[in-house]
Amino acid sequence: MTFQQVHKYERGANRIGASRLHDLSRVLDVPVSFFFDDIDPVRASAISAGFTEPAAEAFDSDPLRRRETVELVSAYYRIDDRALRRRLFELAKALADGA
Repeated sequence: MTFQQVHKYERGANRIGASRLHDLSRVLDVPVSFFFDDIDPVRASAISAGFTEPAAEAFDSDPLRRRETVELVSAYYRIDDRALRRRLFELAKALADGA
């Protein structure tokens, strides 16, 4: 990734896909939520660990790092119809609450 690309992402000129965001969070060892404005990055819990490798069991137990999650998020954002995507989101929440 070049400086120009990062600058475009920071200004909002380019979008970054969910899978790329996930990859970046893994490389930087921060949660995906770190990249969103409403999260205070200074207080993010993953930062205190720095660039250390997580234990294998911690890596496997984190649902955000599973291939299934990445594929699901990627498929979700490939749905062009925003209303349909929102209905799918609401359905997933309802199913989770009912379980």
